[in-house]
Amino acid sequence: MSVKNIHEVEATPVQAGSGTHMQVLISAQEGPNFAMRRFIMQPGGGMPRHTNLVEHEQYVLNGHARIGIGDEVYEVSAGNVVFIPAEIPHWYTNIGAEPFEFLCLVPNQLDEIKILA
Repeated sequence: MSVKNIHEVEATPVQAGSGTHMQVLISAQEGPNFAMRRFIMQPGGGMPRHTNLVEHEQYVLNGHARIGIGDEVYEVSAGNVVFIPAEIPHWYTNIGAEPFEFLCLVPNQLDEIKILA
């Protein structure tokens, strides 16, 4: 078991996103079943429409965003939970004036991100 503070974990830019950083809070090497990540999207930032091979379970910590999941579009804010099934197209746009932050848990399985046109 490990305990750490988020301020001790490096935030790295997400190459596919704009104004978006990610912290790996619990890596696949630390957790046997799931990895936990924290995403921070600056105002106007986001992630393009894409798919992943694994599902995502997310908890919104701060801010306000528009998220597309499949053919549906949602507006989410702190306290919302989001489930994105594996291989379903999804995207994010921070539509607020403050950073949009969320925790994202994914199973420790082979994953591949595919950016969609």
